[in-house]
Amino acid sequence: MNLTISGHHLEVTPALRSYVTGKLDRITRHFDQVVDVKVLLSVEKQKEKEGRQRAECNIHVKGNDMFAESAHEDLYAAVDDLVDKLDRQVVRHKDRVQDHQHESAKRLLM
Repeated sequence: MNLTISGHHLEVTPALRSYVTGKLDRITRHFDQVVDVKVLLSVEKQKEKEGRQRAECNIHVKGNDMFAESAHEDLYAAVDDLVDKLDRQVVRHKDRVQDHQHESAKRLLM
């Protein structure tokens, strides 16, 4: 898995980098065919403090691309919300890709 973490109007510290990679391990635990992950962390210059910290992520898995974004006053909370959204998308994608076909009843009796 290729992981790229970049910051816009903020410096990505080693603590922040390790926090993001720790959270993204949850996604690879649910679905191991993740090819590429790009995370963009940013601080917006807004007057109001609500939702200034933003986290965006593009994930490329085998057969699909997924995108999620989250905004919060705390960057760590934005990353938590982002990973929750991505986890739901990855689990839904895994469920669609899995083989749901069962043996027919006639073959089971023979």
